[in-house]
Amino acid sequence: MRTAAELKFGEKVIIDDLDQTNPCFRRLLEVGFTPGQEIQLINTSAFNDPMAFAVRGTLIAIRKTEADCIIVL
Repeated sequence: MRTAAELKFGEKVIIDDLDQTNPCFRRLLEVGFTPGQEIQLINTSAFNDPMAFAVRGTLIAIRKTEADCIIVL
């Protein structure tokens, strides 16, 4: 099982599932991180926190702890 926090720069993947026990689950769904959606890691800051992803034609920055609850294929 791989998460979005483990992606390399420029890597494109498909979201498989989200960890529903994580408190950020609902927020991630609201901003577009839904199962079946393609995401790409665009940029990271120092120490990989926060991380910027391209999702649905938009650039969204989230914390590494939030990216850990996004399970990818």
